[in-house]
Amino acid sequence: MIQSSLSFTAAILIGLLGTTHCLAMCGGIASSLSLGDQKPGGAFTRLFAYNLGRISSYTLAGFLLGVVGAGIYQTGAGTALRSLAGLLLISMGLYVGQWWLGVTKLESIGGYLWRLISPLLKPLLPADNPIKALLLGIGWGWLPCGLVYSTLIWSTAAGSATGSALLMLGFGLGTLPGMLATGLLARELKNLTRKAGVRKAAGILLILMGLWTLPWGSLTH
Repeated sequence: MIQSSLSFTAAILIGLLGTTHCLAMCGGIASSLSLGDQKPGGAFTRLFAYNLGRISSYTLAGFLLGVVGAGIYQTGAGTALRSLAGLLLISMGLYVGQWWLGVTKLESIGGYLWRLISPLLKPLLPADNPIKALLLGIGWGWLPCGLVYSTLIWSTAAGSATGSALLMLGFGLGTLPGMLATGLLARELKNLTRKAGVRKAAGILLILMGLWTLPWGSLTH
């Protein structure tokens, strides 16, 4: 239970501290959903629907890859999977702390899938109602992103489809404040996550969690 709680906390932290990267990847779409609607709450409704779709895709991807992870555990290769998960968590800590940005290289993996999905999203633009915004978010959740992919692979160490889905849900929730924030609030949040002290402290915490995830910590799990 302690391991599960710490993993979920780590997933939220990865999403929250990845705000700068998330705004760079999805900020343009999020901003466009906040413009051009004079109805009270209309822009926020579309923005919320978009993020609901995006997080739903993360959770679904976690579930699907979690099925694979559960199968790997059943073959007795759980130690290797936990080793990979621990190393990925350490890599994400290095990314968050701005010491090494290698996880972004994973973005090339999803290029083929994105080329299939992106043309389907064009009819949804402009996303001028909540349904179109929701569908756009579902599609945009598959945008190639090194931070998402590394978190997704890490989540497979949960050992079950539901566990992996839960971790990806936590990651998505971590990205939510930055993606819902607009204007001054978005700038303040972005500035906070850019502060060297905040990023380095969070990076160190993730690295420690990664070290604890590695197989040599099995006696403490």
